[in-house]
Amino acid sequence: MLKLLQSIFGSEEGARAYPESVIAKAIERAVDGTDHWIRSVPGYRKRLRPSVVRAVDHVVSLVNALPPAVPVSPARYADDPLLKAFFISRAEMHNVLRNDRSLAEFLRGPGPGAERLTALLVMEKKECRAFGFEMCGDMVMRDVPQVTVCFESHRLIDPAGDEGETRLRLKKRAFDYLIRIALQRITAAKGERKDLERQSALLQAKLDMLRRGGWGFDGAGPAPGEDIGLLEERLEQVEAQLSDLGGGGMLESYLDMVAEVLGKPEEHISVGMETVILDSMRIRRERADVNAAELTLYTLGGVEGGGYALQLVAIPVEEIREQ
Repeated sequence: MLKLLQSIFGSEEGARAYPESVIAKAIERAVDGTDHWIRSVPGYRKRLRPSVVRAVDHVVSLVNALPPAVPVSPARYADDPLLKAFFISRAEMHNVLRNDRSLAEFLRGPGPGAERLTALLVMEKKECRAFGFEMCGDMVMRDVPQVTVCFESHRLIDPAGDEGETRLRLKKRAFDYLIRIALQRITAAKGERKDLERQSALLQAKLDMLRRGGWGFDGAGPAPGEDIGLLEERLEQVEAQLSDLGGGGMLESYLDMVAEVLGKPEEHISVGMETVILDSMRIRRERADVNAAELTLYTLGGVEGGGYALQLVAIPVEEIREQ
């Protein structure tokens, strides 16, 4: 697996550095993760290639842009304003590291003897507005509007024995996330198609019944309350919607969905940078001083839910075990 990740995501030089064999692997991964019947569409590789290259370039750039891992340990907590912003206390930091499922699985599995590991720390970033106290010279001012920045639901993603491997795994995760978006679109289209086909069958059956009941030359008239013209109009609308979903070329439309998502990866996943000044209570301030530090936060955009802060972290395993 690591060799495959390295072949696809290990380059930092852009599309021209990717051998065709590597692009082919990425294309097949996209097809396997969405609808393998897409392979029956003539020229599917050629049609997917530009989008896949664009997606790979994007996720490589995203992860490569993340800053080096920050050392995280209870011993460093008091001296690192970033850690003090992310965690309410040294005890909370220890609990997060000690109880994280991914970290525990890594230590039980591929990294039982690791002295240090790297992972991506992901947190929900929330801002709460309230009124509080503030000193103005010797005076205490009440009901001052304040914004508190909180970080919750900490979790570690893709722990590995070194930072390079973690970054490779994050690139794969981002690429697979794009594939998942494409799969969701295909699944929704299939569900919509099934519903429209069911409507079409019901409308056609009703029309057949009405025609047999009096809309032929030998019938006595329409059933009370039914308007065959409206039913025919509705049936035409449903058939038009089915045609818009691809008609007989369903797989063509699914292929287009995959190409569209992978061809516009920045619409679905991005990393932003934000500068904030927080005091020891994590309240936003206008300027940095001895009681308020200026911090650079990396945020994840485009994903469901939103509002996530990111930070690569390096964790000394033995120090965590000894706490």
